[in-house]
Amino acid sequence: MNLILMGLPGAGKGTQADKINETYHIPHISTGDMFRLAIKEGTELGQKAKEYMDQGALVPDDVTTGIVKERLGKEDCKDGFLLDGFPRTVAQAESLQTLLEEMGESIDYVLHVEVPEDDLVERLAGRRICPTCGATYHVTHNPPQKEGICDNDGTELIQREDDQAETVKNRLSVNLEQMKPLLNFYHHKGCLVKIDGDQEIDQVFKDIQSAIKS
Repeated sequence: MNLILMGLPGAGKGTQADKINETYHIPHISTGDMFRLAIKEGTELGQKAKEYMDQGALVPDDVTTGIVKERLGKEDCKDGFLLDGFPRTVAQAESLQTLLEEMGESIDYVLHVEVPEDDLVERLAGRRICPTCGATYHVTHNPPQKEGICDNDGTELIQREDDQAETVKNRLSVNLEQMKPLLNFYHHKGCLVKIDGDQEIDQVFKDIQSAIKS
């Protein structure tokens, strides 16, 4: 089973990806993980990607697609995979389709976890981080035992600059505009499935399971 997981920041993709991995035993493959593995293994494409990343530049589509091809060719992907963070553009989606056709594969479902933007702002703007140990909290959904203080080491929690409400709104708006063409692409392919992410975590996963079974 070959899946793509999509959703705006804060939609809970990471949690659902873990559940999909545990239940269906297919690897969760994020763009960052692919790049890190290719760089660690010292592949030619990994070295090229590192050059761009070290300069703070975007990795070109042909290099990214090549790294995806290397990753999907590994043994743990023989029964399927879950892509997260790729493709990001229609051009990448078309390259992925060509690549999979060459492998005799295709995408079964594109799971789009949808959450209202106002709720996403609340989720992200309420996030607090421990600058010492990296623990993550939420002022409403996962507060520390003592307000503003890390449970682990007593450090004062901080709000990252990119988690402030106005910054979050702008980030969501940009992400949504970038995502729309890709959602339309997969809608026309007939494999896009909308998942209501504004529910309890277990119910979201039940909906994902129902979509896959159907």
